[in-house]
Amino acid sequence: MGDRRDAFAARREQMGYTQESFGAAVGVEFSTVGRWERGTLTPQPYRRPCLAKTLDVSLDQLDALLTPNRQASTVATKPADPAEADDMNRRDLLRLFSMTGALLALPAGETVFGNVDRLAATAHTGTVDMAGAAEFAQLNSHLWRVYALSPTKAQVLPLVRAQLGVLSDSLRRPQTPIIRQRLCELTADLFQLAGEIFFDGNRYTDAAHCYTLAATASKEAAASDLWACALTRHAFVAVYERRFADAAPMLDVAATLARRGDPSLSTRHWVAVVQAETFAGLGDFDSCQRALDTAAEVQRLRGQVHNGGWLRFDGSRLAEERGTCYVTLGRHDLAEAALVDALQGTLTARRKAGVLTDLAMIGVHRRDPDQVVTYADTVLAAARQTRSGVIAQKLRVLQPHLASLLNDQQIQRLDAEITELVGNRAA
Repeated sequence: MGDRRDAFAARREQMGYTQESFGAAVGVEFSTVGRWERGTLTPQPYRRPCLAKTLDVSLDQLDALLTPNRQASTVATKPADPAEADDMNRRDLLRLFSMTGALLALPAGETVFGNVDRLAATAHTGTVDMAGAAEFAQLNSHLWRVYALSPTKAQVLPLVRAQLGVLSDSLRRPQTPIIRQRLCELTADLFQLAGEIFFDGNRYTDAAHCYTLAATASKEAAASDLWACALTRHAFVAVYERRFADAAPMLDVAATLARRGDPSLSTRHWVAVVQAETFAGLGDFDSCQRALDTAAEVQRLRGQVHNGGWLRFDGSRLAEERGTCYVTLGRHDLAEAALVDALQGTLTARRKAGVLTDLAMIGVHRRDPDQVVTYADTVLAAARQTRSGVIAQKLRVLQPHLASLLNDQQIQRLDAEITELVGNRAA
């Protein structure tokens, strides 16, 4: 039975669970988990889907873990292609979720090893001073820059995962209150970056987990602007999935937090932009316009209004944001003027793809196949080059609207190419 225990227990531990926490996650007593691992009890069939999901394995892989004389390497194999490598990076990062969440839940002054006062005399390694915290902050900033410059965002995930591991390890060790607060800020910062990477890969649930942990860490650090941004990113997942009613309450909280934050930063204006998209989705033109006007007040701020990391809004996106809102509201006359204006600026590949997709949507509304194809072909090329899930999702949203133009051969070809791309992304 040793092989069975080693495989199942090793997987549980890799996922960050004790027998107690794993039992709680799947709805059994910890003693039952121990019996599964010893091979004296076999999980009932109705429990297996939950077990597989909690261990992040397939049902076949779960059977391998539960079967004697089968090696655990069935689960933990060397990735054979980039997609498997991406999945391994994702799993490694998700394993940090439970551990980091538990560490953030500990009262200040305590660690998983016990009371700080008791440990202070003997535990000198692993503590962080202000210089060390400053180095962590510099690396965080560097990772945001790498993310911004990387055409394929998933390439940054291993670096982010490694840095989050360092921060999480530092949080479990005794630190002064000031250093612990700073570590919580840096953790919140980096979990927002991890969420951005997952979001770009269409892994919205994983992104939402990251933003939730970022919000928890921000609250622990008493960092209002950071907290507001984490909630705004979380709400944007719902906006992107067109669950506008779900996003609205979270954005209200984010707006309240932003008003408590640094008035020289653009946090409250960025929250307003996402609120505008939410109001547009709900069909509320007047509220959308008021939110856009609030966002435009960012242009009155002076100095460095953002940090280039978890807060990047500086007003340069206002034209494209207005265009997106007006397309959603069906105000295509207003939308086209805003979108054409947006194209005059310097746009990242993702932002340009969003603008061009909206212009293609206007072409659909006008029943102009040439306009649709001209813009959508450029978006297709960007999606293939960057492998961005965000860009692919833009095309996925556009595709159903092509139905009314499918008598045109250009549109038929475009529809087929989008189907091929979206199918590959979803596989």
